Amino acid sequence: MRRKICVIGLGYIGLPTAAMFAKTGWDVLGVDVNAVAVEKLNRGEIHIEEVGLGELVSEVVNKNSLCASLSPNNAECFIIAVPTPHHEDHTANLDYVIEATKSILPFLEKGNTVIVESTIPPRTIDDIVGPILQNDGWALGEDLFLAHCPERVLPGRILIELVENTRIVGGINEESAHKAAEIYRSFVTGDILITSAVSAEMSKLMENTYRDVNIALANELAKISKKLGIDALEVIQLANKHPRVNLHLPGPGVGGHCLAVDPYFIIEKDPEQSILIADARAINNSMPKFVLEQVRKLVSRKGEKVTVLGLTYKGDIDDVRESPAMDIVSLLNEEGYNVGIYDPHVSQSQVSFKLSTFEEAILQSSCLLVLTDHSEFKDLDEHLIVNKMQRAVVLDTRNCIKINHPQIKYFNYGNLYEINPMQELVMK
Repeated sequence: MRRKICVIGLGYIGLPTAAMFAKTGWDVLGVDVNAVAVEKLNRGEIHIEEVGLGELVSEVVNKNSLCASLSPNNAECFIIAVPTPHHEDHTANLDYVIEATKSILPFLEKGNTVIVESTIPPRTIDDIVGPILQNDGWALGEDLFLAHCPERVLPGRILIELVENTRIVGGINEESAHKAAEIYRSFVTGDILITSAVSAEMSKLMENTYRDVNIALANELAKISKKLGIDALEVIQLANKHPRVNLHLPGPGVGGHCLAVDPYFIIEKDPEQSILIADARAINNSMPKFVLEQVRKLVSRKGEKVTVLGLTYKGDIDDVRESPAMDIVSLLNEEGYNVGIYDPHVSQSQVSFKLSTFEEAILQSSCLLVLTDHSEFKDLDEHLIVNKMQRAVVLDTRNCIKINHPQIKYFNYGNLYEINPMQELVMK
């Protein structure tokens, strides 16, 4: 008899996870409140963009190994992979996690394993999820097993990294951790590390906080280098020749549902001690306005057109969550610019801003602003830029475009110091 698993939440993590379990011999029920996503999944279609996911979902749905529903059902294991957004004060909103936990209560049976994959603040398993299950009469670690197994995957490589990456499994007790680890071993080839739930929660947050702090260091370097007339990109390249140095690259800010959110989950638990983490968040949050300042110097007249390339928080994906590009577009609109937007990975239904084709977006534009490093942007038609734009100026905040045409003025974090308020007059 095939083993049954129920995955609550069919987003960027839940759906690939459900599909992977289905591929490796489980009967999987995927649950989501999004009726459109459920209907598409049951037709073998997907509602998100991820390399290889469409083919995998089609395969397992056609084999009747994966189906979707608006409500849970009985299973051997329940995996909670719902979003954990934040409130306006940046504290974690755990409503979805709480609702998902409560939704499975009528279907729990003795011997079941409950795994929370959602990113959560430290002690959420011990202080919130565990008590919900205990109040329903379950003895955790004895007749019901509870664990936290945070996702650790990179968009664009999710199906590969679900299998190959090391997994951290933190149980409410040791038996719970081992039960959860056994479930993941059905497809994970990477190491599976056993620990406590609270250590698993904190390790996930620190992985992303480490990266957020490193990016903040690079962004701060970019600001200092602009003021001092230094090529920040060259400095990073030289510094990284040291065997124990690995500086990240500066950019327009930090986005996504991990790096831009997870550090706050630590800060809320101990704000007095989280000084460095909070400062890093402030630096990265300041970058959209810093980018706007550079645009102002390049395009001083309100009403002129600025073209934005890319709305997602990283290249070659369709995820706009917490994307600094979205903030920058809002700032440009507030500033009174005419904004043209092109992103080949984003559909109009995802955003309120009007999207255009590349040629429409650059027509009569005074500045081409690159905010995402999509593959499509790395080899732009330079002759089209020169012939269609009012002024052939590129500000590349992702440092990803190679410009060879002599009539195109190109700026990135290596030469920001060349931008000045008189730039527009100089280039006319």
